[in-house]
Formats: sequence, C-alpha cells, structure tokens
Amino acid sequence: MSVSTVVRTPSRTTTQAEVKRDLSRLLDELERHVVCLGEEGITEVAGALPEEKQSPPAPVKAETNGRAELQAIALAVAACKKCPLHAKRHQAVPGQGSPNPDILFVGEGPGEDEDRQGLAFVGRAGQLLTRLIRRMGYTREQVFIANVVKCRPPENRKPMPDEIAECFPYLKAQIAALQPKVIVALGAVALEALVAPGVRISRLRGQWQTFGEIPLMPTYHPAYLLRNQSAMWDVWHDMQQVLERLVRSAPPSAKHR
Repeated sequence: MSVSTVVRTPSRTTTQAEVKRDLSRLLDELERHVVCLGEEGITEVAGALPEEKQSPPAPVKAETNGRAELQAIALAVAACKKCPLHAKRHQAVPGQGSPNPDILFVGEGPGEDEDRQGLAFVGRAGQLLTRLIRRMGYTREQVFIANVVKCRPPENRKPMPDEIAECFPYLKAQIAALQPKVIVALGAVALEALVAPGVRISRLRGQWQTFGEIPLMPTYHPAYLLRNQSAMWDVWHDMQQVLERLVRSAPPSAKHR
C-alpha cells in the first residue's frame, strides 16, 4: 500500500496539552451556563450525538468519556454568546455523529436548513456529503460532522476572522474528545482555520496536511460541488486517499459509479 507524502506547510501548532486546556476551560464555562440553559428550558441539544441505539455496546476507546465531553461541549455551544452570530440564530449547530469516528468532516458554518434543525450538513450540500460518505463505505452515524463556526452567518456569508477566533476553541475541544484518525477539511474556511491563515484550497487540495498529530486531507466543500460538478472526481480522489490512509477500500458498487 502506498501512502501519499504529508506536505508540510506553516501549520497551526496545536499540542495535546493545549487542546486539553481548551476542553477544561469549556467545561468550566459549561458549569456557569447550565443554570441559564435550565431557565430557558434547554436540557439537551439536537443532534449532538446519534441515538443510543445506534451506538455499539462497548469496547471502543473511552467512548463513555468522549460522549460526555461532546455533550458538554454541545451544551456550551448552545449557551454561547461570545460573538454577534448568536443574536439571530434559531439554533446553534455543534455537530453530530459517532463519539469514536475514523473521520471528522469539518465544514465552514451552518446554513439556513442547519440553523433551523440544529444539525450540521442537512441541506443540499449536506445531501451531497451524505452520498460521498456512503460511497466511502460509511454512514453519517459512523463519522462526525462539524463546522468551524457553530452559528449561521447572515445571508450565508463567510465567517469573519473574529467569529472564527471565538468559536475555534469549541472545534479544538471536539477534536480532543473525538481523536479521529483523519480530519477532512471541507473548503477554504476549514482549511485556513485548521492549517494556517492564507493557505489556498486550490493549492493544497488533495495533499496531506496535519492538525497536531492528526492527518488532515483538504478537499472542496460540497457547496462548491453543487456549482462545479466536474470537481466531484477530484474530491473522490481525495477520499480514496483517506480510505488508503485508513487501510480501507470503497465498496465495490462505489468503484464503478
């Protein structure tokens, strides 16, 4: 099996100690937010994790602790008012999926459908992502899907740098809790947030990067594919590299599509 060479860029240096500190800080904040949430009638967050019946019985890496940490992060996100994006949201969108995933998909931010449902990638772009995940031999419940910012930017504009800066600790804490085997950065905003400001998706797409010690594959955002369907072949090539890194192969039916 051949594995593509990791391309080193001026990457964002993130140590395990840093992400653990971020997670600890978020959990401390959560204690202050829980009372407010209870007063507002919020006791759970939509889609933070799949239903219990979808989870395997036991022996996976610290799944119980990971599940609790993810739920705590989701509650902190639901209470967050650190940037102006909270003012017009219907729901915050922390992300959802397996607490023990092979792959973490990271997009830009919620759209209108996501804002109303509280779930990541459920609109047209999300339907395309679901097809891609299935083509790779997974279900949405077997991966984790999140965004750089957790509240919808007005008119679906790109998140501002200060909005990303306020929200990014939540994503770092999720990564620390999930410990995915591979991160897939969907689009330019996710790539810049996870690798380095100013890097271009057109240059790094399909070339292995890292976030901390986790392999990271940059590829196009599904919304871009809705406008440029020919780029789907590029994305599928990128996902084949991900499967190769995971020592998996796509189902036979996917290889002939």
